[in-house]
Amino acid sequence: MGHDLVSLEQLSPVIQIADGLTLSQVCSISGLESSTIHNWVKRKFVPHPVNKKYSERHLARILLISALRYCMRIESIGELMTAVNGDTDDESDDIISEQDLYGYFIGIAARLSQIDTAPKDIDELIVSVMSDYHSNKEQTERLRRALTVMAYAYIASGYKKRADGILAEIRG
Repeated sequence: MGHDLVSLEQLSPVIQIADGLTLSQVCSISGLESSTIHNWVKRKFVPHPVNKKYSERHLARILLISALRYCMRIESIGELMTAVNGDTDDESDDIISEQDLYGYFIGIAARLSQIDTAPKDIDELIVSVMSDYHSNKEQTERLRRALTVMAYAYIASGYKKRADGILAEIRG
């Protein structure tokens, strides 16, 4: 799969000390243009920054959307994120923190290259990664299904990038 996924654990102390990140810092970390992030905030895919600062929660969501967007339409990613955590600006309806969701995702992504990508193996991987998640049956199932979508999109984006690379070689 071979995507570069950023670990929030390494960035967390810096974000906390600085009381958030500036837009230019988020762009530097994510590799995204500021206009893209502004667009995502405007379209409510990402919560509004607080005093022009982006928290760990913001960064987690931005990185997750960025990782999925190569193979999923942004609207579909937005629907998926809403299914998991509702309104972007309201944390009270979240079934999991954005940071934990992103952590689960990168945990799955890191282990996907080590397993057969048969559906049964992916399901087992997701259950294993979610082993510390405790909520009601409905929320647990919703999260499991969302992570399954993310895992398949991540796998598909790896294949798409490989195909694009081969096509570029063919073009010379």
